[in-house]
Amino acid sequence: MDAEDEQPLDGGNTSGPVVRVGATVRKIAGPWTPAVESLLRHLAAAGFDGAPRTLGQDERGRHVLEYLPGRLAASLPPLDLDGLHRVGRLIRDLHDVSANFEPPPGGRWQVLIPADREDLICHHDLAPWNLVIGPERWAFIDWDGAAPGSRLWDLAYAVTGFVPMASGGDPAVDAPRLRALADGYGLTAAQRMELPPLVAARTEGMFRLLRRGAQTGMQPWARLYAEGHGDYWGPAAEYIRNHLGSWARALG
Repeated sequence: MDAEDEQPLDGGNTSGPVVRVGATVRKIAGPWTPAVESLLRHLAAAGFDGAPRTLGQDERGRHVLEYLPGRLAASLPPLDLDGLHRVGRLIRDLHDVSANFEPPPGGRWQVLIPADREDLICHHDLAPWNLVIGPERWAFIDWDGAAPGSRLWDLAYAVTGFVPMASGGDPAVDAPRLRALADGYGLTAAQRMELPPLVAARTEGMFRLLRRGAQTGMQPWARLYAEGHGDYWGPAAEYIRNHLGSWARALG
């Protein structure tokens, strides 16, 4: 394969260079790739089209995946309430299918932030920068961080990114957007009570990962912290924590 056949793609902040080759995407494989491939095969076999198909590895040992036409949600205006509802439904469908997945014996996962529980295999990076909005499909990409977790832990991360929740936000604006995402997922009354504190905890966990990277030099987190990502996640966690009552009322 000639290098000129490869088209660099946006992303790869944590996983290294990502390129397009025809109708495929190639990215660096890791110790977790066989387990991720097993999960993606399970999702495809179950008819879930919200994830790319895995196509094995190429002659350079890179993970080969289906290329999904469309645009990243992060490059578009924030989703409206209907869009947030659709994302919530997509995440619910993912979790329902993943709940029936039997991880391969001895499978290795890349665990970056320990989850609150380990009920099923989750994506752990459900965010606008990983959602491809195409003409026919909406699908999540970048599954390298898939690992054991819980439904609400996975959803909590999506809340921060898709609402989005950030320092200087307005609960009067953000609360209805949170509710649209939760309604799309179909949360029970008990889950609606549990979610807001988990959104805060999950956001704080991301900030601690970045800060630890800066303190230890662990990459790529040290680089991301230096680029200012900590300046988003730390204040976002404080904003979420300061308005837990607003989120609870919106979901009640």
